[in-house]
Amino acid sequence: MNPLDQTGMPVEDQLRSWNDLNSEPYDPREVDPYTRTRVILMNGIEVESIIFSHQFARHTDNVDIKQKLAVSRRAEQQQQKAVNNLNPGDQTPLETTIGYEQVAVDLTAWLARHEPDPMLKQALDFALLEDFDHLYRYANLYELLDGKHAAELTDSLTEITPGRPTVVEHRHAADDVKGHFETHTVDPLSRMHVMTIVAAEQQTMNFYMNHGTDWIEPIARGLYGEIALVEEQHVTHYESLLDPLDSWLKQLVFHEYNEVYMYWSMLQHESDRRIKNLWELHLDMELGQLQVACELLERYEGVDPRELLPKELPDTPVTFEPNKQYVRDVLAAQVDLRTDGLDYVPVDDLPDDHRYFAVQKVVNAGGAPSEQVIEANREKSGREYRDETEGENPVVDLRDPATADR
Repeated sequence: MNPLDQTGMPVEDQLRSWNDLNSEPYDPREVDPYTRTRVILMNGIEVESIIFSHQFARHTDNVDIKQKLAVSRRAEQQQQKAVNNLNPGDQTPLETTIGYEQVAVDLTAWLARHEPDPMLKQALDFALLEDFDHLYRYANLYELLDGKHAAELTDSLTEITPGRPTVVEHRHAADDVKGHFETHTVDPLSRMHVMTIVAAEQQTMNFYMNHGTDWIEPIARGLYGEIALVEEQHVTHYESLLDPLDSWLKQLVFHEYNEVYMYWSMLQHESDRRIKNLWELHLDMELGQLQVACELLERYEGVDPRELLPKELPDTPVTFEPNKQYVRDVLAAQVDLRTDGLDYVPVDDLPDDHRYFAVQKVVNAGGAPSEQVIEANREKSGREYRDETEGENPVVDLRDPATADR
């Protein structure tokens, strides 16, 4: 499908009633785990589009552009409400969090597996191991506080075992910044991969920033605070990959095109017919919003969108599926990597006076909540929580101490 050949729903026809936005939530006991992840991801995609649109509006004095942005943004806001309302009220913030981390692991792994640019693939692989570890930490918090097993939420589609330990993920902020792709040479698929992961990680960062105080227990508040800061690192890491020299109007077109691709992707494998219908409706709306963005680009920059965008959507839709062996392979090969400026290097290659160690000394003074939650769950449950469906952790030092003792 060439989105530029599809008129979609005209933006002026996209206004909906409150009833239309008050979507019936999925049943948290019956939902396909990957339906939950699709809902989380598409909420993040919509939030990113809204935030971008507001920032664009603050950086232009063109009234016509401001008005067109406002109209499309209102539709995007309504789309976000319809998507976010699919989340049920009887799903706790911690259960939602485990869904967020399942998104992070399986989305990042899928994008990395399909990423044609080695530089961008390395960026994805690097942060993948950190989100993988976050799932393990939150799963232990879930058992510690609620006495429940995270595999009941993930359906064991995503393994739960240590990744690059959260305690060692804290680095100097300057080392999160990476080189960006060049807009004139980048594969369109790569651009969409980066835009998608920026939106997903930003969504996770925002969620943890605002829900870390939902708990009375200091250990939970501490864990959310620690991981929220790592997610901020990830947003810095990923957004630095985008070409900052693209004009605001080009970025608008790219945003709308990516939203078309993402809704098209989500409906390809959606098992819930009602939710699939929502993806189809929103795809039609995004096609209409893309038309508006393209018209603005042509009018004010004289750029033909057909020269900017691929003629067809990628053959392969973004897919939520198990990535267990891929994650294991990356973990075995890259667990000891750290960042040094624009580079990724083994931790043993960093000099003793590297700023990484200075940051580690400051932030981990008194102990890291990510380690404390594992220790607390071991003490309460007699062991730490894992869901290792493919065997022991591929890194010897990260294997379950209880298994090692046998």
